Amino acid sequence: MAAEDVVIAVRVSGDIVIARQAGHGLAAKLGFTLTDRTMISTAISEIARNITSYAGSGEIRLLVGEREGRQALVVQAEDQGPGIIDIARAMEDGYSTGKGLGLGLPGAERLMDRLTVRSEPGHGTLVEMWKWVPPGA
Repeated sequence: MAAEDVVIAVRVSGDIVIARQAGHGLAAKLGFTLTDRTMISTAISEIARNITSYAGSGEIRLLVGEREGRQALVVQAEDQGPGIIDIARAMEDGYSTGKGLGLGLPGAERLMDRLTVRSEPGHGTLVEMWKWVPPGA
């Protein structure tokens, strides 16, 4: 469903709001409940905030795609920042290399059905997370 792809450049805090609203809107269009729409938009906020806090700039891509044999609302957050040295540690509650609370990645993971992280120090990060599209949507 390439027609659903939306890309939001993330450079400043206002872009986080734009990405959050775009995710909320796509989730509504796909028939997600208000609770699920809120969880999706909150997860997008957390990941987009990581881009502005650690990488400076990047992008959020929203799409509908097949994951693990099911339709899903997919969120991809990509940057060319410093990368994550220890992904397993970054997924632990409370771990932060900055001034944050260390809830971004693990919090987003709890809000979505799946979350994966690919990163190489010095070469940026790609976070992909998704929530299954409700049956009948």
